[in-house]
Amino acid sequence: MPAQPQVRDYIRTIVDFPHEGILFRDVTTLFADPRGFRMAIDQLLHPYAGVRFDKVIGLEARGFILGGAVAHQLSAGFVPIRKKGKLPGAVISEEYTLEYGEAVVEIHDEAIQPGEKVLVVDDLLATGGTAEAGIKLIERLGGEIIGCAFIVDLPELGGRKKLEDMGMDVHVLCEFEGL
Repeated sequence: MPAQPQVRDYIRTIVDFPHEGILFRDVTTLFADPRGFRMAIDQLLHPYAGVRFDKVIGLEARGFILGGAVAHQLSAGFVPIRKKGKLPGAVISEEYTLEYGEAVVEIHDEAIQPGEKVLVVDDLLATGGTAEAGIKLIERLGGEIIGCAFIVDLPELGGRKKLEDMGMDVHVLCEFEGL
């Protein structure tokens, strides 16, 4: 009997994208398959069964897709953390370092109330810079981060260790070697 497909089986690798030498882990193929997408959402939620969340935070941009589905399953609110200049109204910002420069993410300044329990969700954990910036924004608003859930971890880039060193509980569905 053939083995049941795993989440990583639905993720394709695109060589030399967006730059030469990069192995891009493309989760859009996972999202496009109803069985694979459902499996990923179920597995993201599994460690948090029975835990109450007020908000699910999705990191730009694929984290919005996952975060919306997870929030629906948890009957929680959804809050996006976006790139600078994409949110209307009053926001707070956090600058962070990327592999090739710097970036800024923002959240509405009233999106999380002090003491609200939140789950941070994104597709990929690489260096952890975006997630770290998002965590700092949530903490500045007084949110209590219960966990951080990702589809893919690239362990060689050290993001998981960075988040765990910040005291975060990190849950990933699969790992890929390389950049």
